[in-house]
Amino acid sequence: MSISIQTNVASLNAQFYISKNQIFQATAIEQLSSGYKINSSANDPAGLAVANQYAGNITELSAGVQNATDGVSTLQIADGGLANISQILGRLQTLASEAASGTFQGSRTTVNNEYQGLLAELNRQASNIGLNTGGVNNVNLTVYTGGGNSQSNAQISVDLSGGNNAVDAIALGIGTTSVAGGGTGISGNSVRLDNQAATFLTSASQSFTFHVNTGTGNQDVTVTATGGSGGLTGSQVISSLNSQLQAYGITASIGSAGTLQFGGSTAFTVTTTGASGGVTTTGTGTAVNSSNYSINTQIPAITAGTEVFTVQNAGGSYNVTLSSVTGDNQADTLTALNSRLAGSGIYAVKDVAGTGVTLQSTGTFSINETTNNANGLFAATGAQAVTASSAGASATGNALAALAALTSAIGILGLVQGTVGAGENKLQYATSLAQSQITNYSSAESGLRDADVAAAAANLTKAQVLQQTSLAALSQANSAPQAVLSLLKNLG
Repeated sequence: MSISIQTNVASLNAQFYISKNQIFQATAIEQLSSGYKINSSANDPAGLAVANQYAGNITELSAGVQNATDGVSTLQIADGGLANISQILGRLQTLASEAASGTFQGSRTTVNNEYQGLLAELNRQASNIGLNTGGVNNVNLTVYTGGGNSQSNAQISVDLSGGNNAVDAIALGIGTTSVAGGGTGISGNSVRLDNQAATFLTSASQSFTFHVNTGTGNQDVTVTATGGSGGLTGSQVISSLNSQLQAYGITASIGSAGTLQFGGSTAFTVTTTGASGGVTTTGTGTAVNSSNYSINTQIPAITAGTEVFTVQNAGGSYNVTLSSVTGDNQADTLTALNSRLAGSGIYAVKDVAGTGVTLQSTGTFSINETTNNANGLFAATGAQAVTASSAGASATGNALAALAALTSAIGILGLVQGTVGAGENKLQYATSLAQSQITNYSSAESGLRDADVAAAAANLTKAQVLQQTSLAALSQANSAPQAVLSLLKNLG
């Protein structure tokens, strides 16, 4: 290698390595100071792109965990409310069971007041947890948890939509139930007795004529409610009527519509003419005990021939023959029918007009006419249409219907509770997966981005040593051209 004054190659090499070692040292210091081995795109472009993808996944999953936690909280609030509604249904069952007993001696009106109050409370609580019909939670709840290979896989669905997942009284099928004692209302009546601030029959009276058969024969019974100068409240009207009707097995009460009704298993019809300020609408009103199976007939007036028909129920068949002696008028017909049907549980009473005949029974029965008489009870031969009893008209019918509805409501509520509970579990499982993914993505990102502190410290030491040796070498390289002077001294 030639000796040159113009170009000091050794010095240039030393300068190059000093610059390189400075960069090496600066990189090590940057890694140790930041904790990252990728501090700019230039450090590792491909690694930075992958690490950023991992970071994005971690951010999405972290938000998803929070979403899932919020979702679980929402469902837990609903779950607690559903448990409380379950307790309300239990109390409703208790009240309905009490009122459904024929031996219950308390006031079904009082029991029903509590029952209706609990229905209102059930509706309030269903609304508060958003599971009333159309409520905020009566929808398909979707929770974005992230971490999926598609948006559909990144969402958890808890379907609480539709009427089957609402738990208000209407959705549970108990909104119109009642445990009040049933009865038969007067036709055309709209006078409400349930307003305790109102008074009725002020300086007036109103009479009710009952055609009754209690099993001991037919009776015409007239009961009268008299208001006096101060009038009567609705409750006082009921009390007055019941004190007079008690002996006949008939009970007066205020129905669910607030109007007067009469109930009991006794075979009866009733007629009244409303008074001014009375307890029924002005005009003639009538009722047939609808808690019994019944059939109304024509006015009997057989003058010749016979009428033959068969009455049948669970107790047996009863053949009835009416003639010009036994079926010529109402009184004879009632006597003949009740005599022939004695022990059957089927009774003949006067109809609401007081001229025809009504047959009634607490149990189902049928009538088939085999020989028709133009002046008899039935217009044609064959099966006669018997009107079925109304469950709501009996003392226990409303409560029995309420019990059936409550049994169904408990089943519906259980399905909703199952959906909510399953949703809570799904969200908790999704949270566990998301947390596991966060851990693994964080580990992968760390492998790409985080600095190896031990290696960086070693590199820093190495860079510092190299920097010092480079500087020493540069000093030697810079002094090398001075050796040329020793050669030039000999030229003189």
